[in-house]
Amino acid sequence: MALEDDRGPRRPSLQSQFLPATSKSMGEILLREKLVSVEQLKNAAAEAAKTGKHLGGALNALGYLDNAQLVDFLSRQFQVPSIDLSSVEIRDDVVRLVPREVCERHQLLPIALHGSTLVVAIVDPGNYHAIDDLKFLTGLNIELVVAAEDDIIKTRSRFFGQVDQLALIEDMNEQIEYMQDADDQDTDELEKSSGEAPVVRLVNLILVDAIRRKCSDIHVESYEKAFRVRYRLDGVLQEIMRPPMKLRNAIISRIKIMSQLDIAERRLPQDGRIKLKLTDGKECDFRVSVLPTLFGEKVVMRLLDKANLQTDMTKLGFEEHELVKFKHAIHQPFGMVLVTGPTGSGKTTTLYSALTELNKVTENCSTAEDPVEFNLEGINQVQMNDAIGLNFAATLRSFLRQDPDILMVGEIRDFETAEIAIKAALTGHMVLSTLHTNDAPSTISRLLNMGVEPFMVTASLNLIAAQRLVRRTCAECRVPVDVEKSACIDAGVTEEMYATAKFLKGPGCNVCGGSGYKGRVAIYEIMPMSEGLRDAVLQGFSASEMKKVAVENGLQTLRMSALKKLCEGLTTLEEVLRVTRSD
Repeated sequence: MALEDDRGPRRPSLQSQFLPATSKSMGEILLREKLVSVEQLKNAAAEAAKTGKHLGGALNALGYLDNAQLVDFLSRQFQVPSIDLSSVEIRDDVVRLVPREVCERHQLLPIALHGSTLVVAIVDPGNYHAIDDLKFLTGLNIELVVAAEDDIIKTRSRFFGQVDQLALIEDMNEQIEYMQDADDQDTDELEKSSGEAPVVRLVNLILVDAIRRKCSDIHVESYEKAFRVRYRLDGVLQEIMRPPMKLRNAIISRIKIMSQLDIAERRLPQDGRIKLKLTDGKECDFRVSVLPTLFGEKVVMRLLDKANLQTDMTKLGFEEHELVKFKHAIHQPFGMVLVTGPTGSGKTTTLYSALTELNKVTENCSTAEDPVEFNLEGINQVQMNDAIGLNFAATLRSFLRQDPDILMVGEIRDFETAEIAIKAALTGHMVLSTLHTNDAPSTISRLLNMGVEPFMVTASLNLIAAQRLVRRTCAECRVPVDVEKSACIDAGVTEEMYATAKFLKGPGCNVCGGSGYKGRVAIYEIMPMSEGLRDAVLQGFSASEMKKVAVENGLQTLRMSALKKLCEGLTTLEEVLRVTRSD
């Protein structure tokens, strides 16, 4: 007789390979061996029916059987070996023979490949649907071993780099059934639902996991038929999870409550901050931005982890001769040094490194920031607040009455701020600041377009540093590779550089989550204000013409800097082309 389930008739052949000859139910065998009582079995059956777990998982969840007892029992019942995954060396390429979604759905993990046989650790060896799926997907023979569910989840998360929250989601689905659309809910309902234990646990899980992975941003996004969470890891966004749509409003409200924002306001953007103290005493801040979108609010959280702040200038990615130029400029008694680049290019890290270098007992250092990302001891930091008129220009005016030596302005956004900063640089102060421009030469054009007089630009500017971040090849798995010469030449690599280059690339491993990259390194375009450049500014040269003058005076462009990192094996050609444009 054909076996049947909710998906229709099934073939009995695969099931017969893994069930014992004496086909008694799991419950009967557990009772016979006196591992559970009738009452416990009844409760577990109800739990399994309610949550969708298999009977063994329900017994374990209720505490009637521990992992060791359950694994031992399943091993004997289905006549398959048991395994401790912590004692097995598992290759990344073997794990990735089976898609993550299939591994999660069937609670399994491929652990070894012997010829045409794939060894798979599984929670429920009686799940013949899983065996059918695996044979179809891989075209291999399947050999099962049984392992504890917690071990499989923990091991799987190492390889796929995903937060495994299936049990959490099941719990939430049961407890948050009453959730409605945000427009139909009052504030009390939102606050109550956001405080439910499963929602609190999930938000905490997202935040702590982001800290563990050392990601820079968390994106919580609402769409018409989807709700997803993404992390920005090494500058690239990766999808981490898709919680149920019904939890969307509770999760967003929980984040807003933690950020001390108004959960009733869903029409206007809001900004806040979350401070976390972990069990090991480590403190982390999240800068929170909430933006209303077409299908709900989007939340972006910028992780500010002081443990990841690199203030040693020798470790930022400067080449030795470029670092000498930068240090010479910031150690001048007065003048302005500008660091430019898009959001997320590491400008703040470079400025904080410069401030750390300059911060001495004999110097009065003050900063105007929006927001203050890290607290630096010995430096007077001021948080901007436009709502009360505390902007960069107003703060700079106040600084000049505070007997300053070194000033840092978070960003020059308008003529008023630029004018005050330049006047401060001309009257005996060292001024550090940032601008959002594509490269160093275009920064001068930007200042001129703001309305700053050319003679003030040439008199105040010491140096402009443009920068970007490229992903670093994984130190654990990178291996030498051949890169096509024509592709390198097209990118700008010279014949001499190609002849001595050491090209490396990571195929992917547990450490880098299979991406081949781990961490980032900065590339710099350091442009001191030479006499030739000052003449070009006064004569009204365009940005492209000023760039030619700078290159003639020894400027190393962003593309050149990136190509040097490529030839040293620190990054890949794909990263160079992704981050920089040709000269």
